[in-house]
Amino acid sequence: MEKTRWPAGKKILANDLMQKRYVYYLTEPVGKSFDPEFKPDLTPQQMLELGVFGGKYMTDCQNEFPKSWFKKAKLCHKFHDPELNFFKINASQPLSVWRQKGWIYPEDPRGWFQWYCRYYMGRRISEEDQRQIKRWKAMKRHIAQIKKHCQKGEFFCHRKQRQALLHWAYDSRKI
Repeated sequence: MEKTRWPAGKKILANDLMQKRYVYYLTEPVGKSFDPEFKPDLTPQQMLELGVFGGKYMTDCQNEFPKSWFKKAKLCHKFHDPELNFFKINASQPLSVWRQKGWIYPEDPRGWFQWYCRYYMGRRISEEDQRQIKRWKAMKRHIAQIKKHCQKGEFFCHRKQRQALLHWAYDSRKI
């Protein structure tokens, strides 16, 4: 995996189909200085390479992130394809559901994964970071379900929960 060395303080301009002229600054080193309660198993690059969100996520905003993230990413520009997911199952809810539930922060119109990518790169927004980390921690209930009902490494047991956990940077292949 290529190391990214974008300097703290670097200005980032996001221009894609969902967000025009959004500016943010990197205040922490890439992949470092995470909140002590936030310990994801997977980097955004690893998630994209494994197959998440039916490949539809991030197809129009690649200029914002390191090119290395997309070299082996499983993406589909035209539609959401569950076959691109690691567990070959749809574990996503439509963005409309996320909006109805109030889970979308205006700065990250694509939701949690967009927040995580930007957090990983070094952007920090204190209140939003805490909200998203709290949501990430809540996903642990799925780990407990898999451990209770499945043998370790039994990929066909609770595939939808396993895929959902991948969407939240938990490496459910190791459960």
